[in-house]
Amino acid sequence: MRMYVAGEWQDGSGETEVRSPWSGELIDSVPIASDAQVEAALAAAQRGAAQMAALTAWERYQALTRAATLLEERVEEIARTLSLEEGKPLSESLGEVGRCPELLRLSAYEGAQLRGEVLPLDAAPNGAGKFGMALRVPCGIVVAITPFNFPVLLVLHKLGPALAAGNAVILKPAGATPLVALKLTEVLLEAGVPPLAIQCITGGGSTVGRRLCADPRVRKITFTGSTAVGEEITRVAGVKRLSLELGGNAPLLVLADADVEAAAAQTAVAGYANAGQVCISTQRVIVERSVYADFVDALTPKVAAIAPGDPFAEGTRLSAVITEDEAARVESWIGEAVAGGARIVAGGGRDGAVHAATVVADVDPSMRIFREELFGPAVALTPATDAAHALALANDGSYGLSAGVFTNDVNVALRHARALESGVVCINTAPPWRADLMPYGGVKQSGIGIEGPRYAVQEMTEVRTVVFHQS
Repeated sequence: MRMYVAGEWQDGSGETEVRSPWSGELIDSVPIASDAQVEAALAAAQRGAAQMAALTAWERYQALTRAATLLEERVEEIARTLSLEEGKPLSESLGEVGRCPELLRLSAYEGAQLRGEVLPLDAAPNGAGKFGMALRVPCGIVVAITPFNFPVLLVLHKLGPALAAGNAVILKPAGATPLVALKLTEVLLEAGVPPLAIQCITGGGSTVGRRLCADPRVRKITFTGSTAVGEEITRVAGVKRLSLELGGNAPLLVLADADVEAAAAQTAVAGYANAGQVCISTQRVIVERSVYADFVDALTPKVAAIAPGDPFAEGTRLSAVITEDEAARVESWIGEAVAGGARIVAGGGRDGAVHAATVVADVDPSMRIFREELFGPAVALTPATDAAHALALANDGSYGLSAGVFTNDVNVALRHARALESGVVCINTAPPWRADLMPYGGVKQSGIGIEGPRYAVQEMTEVRTVVFHQS
């Protein structure tokens, strides 16, 4: 496929192959953008920002709602492309793409609801005879850099609010999953988004991404990806608005009074969706010691029953991770834990890019599988002496994106909701869980800024204060 730059579908200075992680087959190739094409995208986005600012909120609303209808007609096509290039089971791809038309409609609505406020200037000592307003105005050019793991949903969580708020967007999709981003660009253009208001440019993050982030014409960067790359963006961005949704290693607390069977059933889903390649995937399960053995016994057969398979085969719940190197890394982290005294109670083992669904028990909190983001199909089980110890273990780390607690005591649930250092806390369900309309973001090294259309629209705008001086 070609990339979309400056109102045209273009080739680049070279090509990158896109291959299926499951089969290794060549699916397509995409261009590698040249420096001149990056410059052309930025210059075109300046003109596109002016075009978007000239549209009414109603016109932006209409374009995005048309895009939602067009996307509904292409759900299966885009889902199949997603499964091909990412290796995600088709059932999960259909679920991801299927929720996106409503996400676009919600973004369109929230963009049309932007409100300012009247300022009480006469409350200031020098405010007599003054009338003030605070308006919300578009940032201008938004650069959106998106990850491979949800390359439809997370693209539209950025593009929908940015366009709804009246910005022009330069999209730089993940190198492993560019095809669905290019298809979404087609949908938006067909729906009537101005031709210069969106660019989809492909190439390396260290080259194309760096140039886009460093350019002073860009007013806003929205990024989802690793903490290491997020930190690099902050170093090169300069004075810009940033939304960074970064890494995580979500803890799930199973307390002594919890429904152990329900917690195990949730974990057997939450730890392995998208082969564990979810920033809010359940990774650390911290279980009170009095029910630890029961939890291990309940979880083990459920995970052992998850058989890897072809992403297009009916009933497949687990397929390849994004590359063989990533599967090998997951295998090595599990090996480190076992060498340090942990034990594999389900799964283990790897075949190319496919890693078995795995449960690692008796994980010490000092181990890498506990402290860092695994991003693979394994969960780590750690016993805690009591609820207070479980909470301390959950908060002992540099991430804070999502967490969960299983308990039948509402007072305990409320205490943990307040005490867990996490952007999202799930009670009696296991991360990952997200409704597209809710505020979503992390604390600590998990990032800055909030997603969810209502909140993202605010992040994609700036406040302009207007003061009328009466003569």
